[in-house]
Formats: sequence, C-alpha cells, structure tokens
Amino acid sequence: MDTRILVVDDEVLYQHLVKVNLEAEGYEVITASNGEESLEMVASKHPDMVILDVMMPRLDGWTTCERIRQFSSVPIIMLTAKGEEQDRVRGLNVGADDYVVKPFSATELVARVRAVLRRAKTSEQVGANRYFAHGNLKIDFARAEVWKDNKPVYLSATEYRLLIQFAQHMGQVLTAEELLTAIWGPQYSEDKEILWVSIARLRQKLEDNPHSPQHIVTRSGLGYLMPPVEKAGLV
Repeated sequence: MDTRILVVDDEVLYQHLVKVNLEAEGYEVITASNGEESLEMVASKHPDMVILDVMMPRLDGWTTCERIRQFSSVPIIMLTAKGEEQDRVRGLNVGADDYVVKPFSATELVARVRAVLRRAKTSEQVGANRYFAHGNLKIDFARAEVWKDNKPVYLSATEYRLLIQFAQHMGQVLTAEELLTAIWGPQYSEDKEILWVSIARLRQKLEDNPHSPQHIVTRSGLGYLMPPVEKAGLV
C-alpha cells in the first residue's frame, strides 16, 4: 500500500508543487486547503503523514496541529514562511515532528518527509507484541500506543520515539547529545532547545506533576533518565 500524505496549504502553487514532487517519489498525495478541511480528512482518510502550512485562513496551522494531536499521532511537518527560532519552538510545542521553511527545495522536503516517516516506522516496530509498564504508564509496542491511568495519551511520532528511548534504557542516564542523535539524527546533536521543548511537552502529557517528574527525570549536568520503579519493565 502506498504511503498516503495529506498536504494542507491554502496557496495553490505550493500545494501543487508539494503534491507533484511527492508523487514523483511514489507517495500517494491528498490535499486540503484549510485547517477545518484537514481535520476531517485526517479522521476519515487516515494519512500516514500531514504536511501542514502555518498561515491559513479560518484555522491556522498551529491550532490545526493542536486539534489533530487531540485524536491522532500522525507525523506532522509544518511549513512556515518564517525561520525564527520561536516559530520552530512553537511548532514543537503544538505537537509537530519537524518543520520546513518556505521557500524550500524539493530535495529538502523529500529528505525531511523520509526522515520523519522513518522515525515513525521505527517507533512502531520497536518491541513488537510486548508491553512496557512504568508506574501508571503503559506502552503497547505492537500498536504504538501509550496509556496513563488506563486512558490513552496521544503523542507525536517524535514524542513516542523519545519515550521509547527512555524505556529501552530505563535506569540509564542519557546525555542530550545521545538523545538528539538517536531521535533527530547527528545533524541535530547540538540543538538542545529542540530536546528541552520535546521533553517538557512529554512531561506535560505523562506526568501527574510536570514540575516533579517521576517518569523522565533530569540529572543536572549529566542528562535524563527513566528511573527504575517498583512497577516497571516488560509485561
């Protein structure tokens, strides 16, 4: 089955260019022209990825991304005409997995799409047919699902992969460089702000008290770890 990508952009030219270049790489592409339409298509068409423009009428990309994250973990790449650091951080905060600044080359876009899809696929395959528990958290590796207090938690593909990294190395301190290289790739090994934002967002979703975390703990000057607890491990 072809990988289905939903492209959401109110600019017809960009929508067409992205569609043509992705189809040339063998992807199935469906399109939407605004955020409201994209929400319906994510729910009904179940795309494997969403490429989402930030500046759109009716419902902007930031809000659309937040709403998608309320019911789906589909990988999301944001398209923005702004390259400022705060825009990238805002994208991560609302649940995006990556972002591309307009104007961009077809080569760059395809490379980002492949990288994010690869991360998502790897996350789904980790520990197939096994469960992992850590206190009130439970990970279903086979379905790539996370539960807290028996209620589903919707994570982005990147957030899920980050959580898996901690689960696989429970009790081991992981440095920022190790996490950045493992999740985003070696080209991001010095980009610590991405990691800070992603861990903060993960704590907001997983911790009873994000300011006193139990699942992802900071070891000042060293890194982060998932500490061993009484109810933890593969089940």
